[in-house]
Amino acid sequence: MKRQTLKLAIAVSLGLSAGAVMADDLRERAATMFSAVPQYPPVIDGNELTEAKLDLGKMLFFEPRLSSSHLISCNTCHNVGMGGHDYLPTSIGHGWQKGPRNSPTVFNAVFNIAQFWDGRAGDLAEQAKGPVQAGVEMSSTPERVVATLKSMPIYVEKFGNAFPGQEDPVTFDNMATAIEAFEATLITPDADFDKFLRGDTSALNDEEKEGLALFMDKGCVACHAGTNLGGQGYFPFGLVTKPGAEILPAGDKGRFTVTSTASDEYVFRAAPLRNIELTAPYFHSGAVWSLEEAVAVMGTAQLGAELADDEVKSITAFLKTLTGKIPEIRYPELPPSTDDTPKPEPMVF
Repeated sequence: MKRQTLKLAIAVSLGLSAGAVMADDLRERAATMFSAVPQYPPVIDGNELTEAKLDLGKMLFFEPRLSSSHLISCNTCHNVGMGGHDYLPTSIGHGWQKGPRNSPTVFNAVFNIAQFWDGRAGDLAEQAKGPVQAGVEMSSTPERVVATLKSMPIYVEKFGNAFPGQEDPVTFDNMATAIEAFEATLITPDADFDKFLRGDTSALNDEEKEGLALFMDKGCVACHAGTNLGGQGYFPFGLVTKPGAEILPAGDKGRFTVTSTASDEYVFRAAPLRNIELTAPYFHSGAVWSLEEAVAVMGTAQLGAELADDEVKSITAFLKTLTGKIPEIRYPELPPSTDDTPKPEPMVF
């Protein structure tokens, strides 16, 4: 009886050891392809993250008077309480117009090679200028924005503190720089996958580990690697098989509108996958609400593989381990308008 018990104990021990070795091997392999989200924001070249600048940037991120209607702020489409986006297929802007593409999450956007689905903005500061001026979004102008901010003494003071030594610190460029500084802090560390990458192999269960292995073995990692598991390159959507027009609208040719290069037709920046379970609906068209369906579509369109149901479920389980610690953001108190503040434009044409 004792000998049988000993054999059983040895067998269990060997099984656990083998499992631990396999988990370590998987982790080591993953560590060559992915990086954990850091605990602190990265350094931004030319934009020091001072307390004064972060305070101003946070206020501007939530400031609806940057829009001509006084209704739309950065947070409207990149809601920090809802995964850093707006849970709509495409965002609603000035005059209740529908935007052409799904709103990407602002969380971890600082790790992307460029901003927007087509990469037309090189950094977060450049990105911040776009929606403010777009007629389908905030429908304002740099001149109106500066006039609005200068009309409120609190903003004049805060711009002076954030950009000391400048003769006229209240500028459109400084507005964008301050917003970039705040957005750089919107990172989500400590996902289960980050814990796994740092050495805690128990942070993922067996199904999630299987999903990670499939994610690498099937080729998903070719486009979705690095810290953000995406956001670092441009790839044709429908590399092997083009999805239907409801998912890949024929009229949106992606990066082609930026480069005017024929080979860039229907090319988009690979979507970052951090916090992906919080950012439905999926794809630039916002046409797919189910994460499992999105995984299956990518298998067919990008890999030329009809993923089995259990493979889709395992990959989806892994993707859910990418949900990190969402930053706690307290809504700021914004200064009151004055008689000099430009009045809101009507939202109805």
